[in-house]
Amino acid sequence: MQNQLARKTVPFQPSQRLVTSANVVPVWRTIATGTYPDSLALRNALSAIGCGVGGLAAEILARPAFIVNAGKADIELLAVSAAELGVQGETAALRQIYAAAQQLGFALAPAEIGPQLRLQYLDQPIGEFLIIGMEPITTWTGDPVILTVANGGAGLILIGQEGHDDVRISTASRFIFVRSDRAQPASLSRRSF
Repeated sequence: MQNQLARKTVPFQPSQRLVTSANVVPVWRTIATGTYPDSLALRNALSAIGCGVGGLAAEILARPAFIVNAGKADIELLAVSAAELGVQGETAALRQIYAAAQQLGFALAPAEIGPQLRLQYLDQPIGEFLIIGMEPITTWTGDPVILTVANGGAGLILIGQEGHDDVRISTASRFIFVRSDRAQPASLSRRSF
């Protein structure tokens, strides 16, 4: 993993261009899903390569609502900032960001994308935080959580963050979505916004 970390790429610089449609956004990365039988195996794989898992992320990985694809599939991911989606201001409510994405043809990614991306993106630049545009999964106490794939400088980590509809998120933040018009395997239940 140290060799992977040594090959840093230039962090994302938000474009000043507004996205007009998900169809014009190039695929940022394609990742494989369905490569582990369950969320425990995903968690063990993260541990085996030295990736951290934050407390909220660990909790939702253990929830019954966290579903792992039963069959292997390659999923094309799109990375955009809320500002590129046309969301105004320094911060915006999560529901506003999701609504803007939906209007442009983006869809929520399956929750499995979070840990799979963490496992398959070992050369993530320091300082990059990618919020998974996903349906929140509730903790044991009922708090909605979404996942973030990050490299804060102390190592690669998968963290959970508040996923309430009204939580304020910086419009400079990058989100990972999929295209809504892409056919997904039936076993990947993907909900629209």
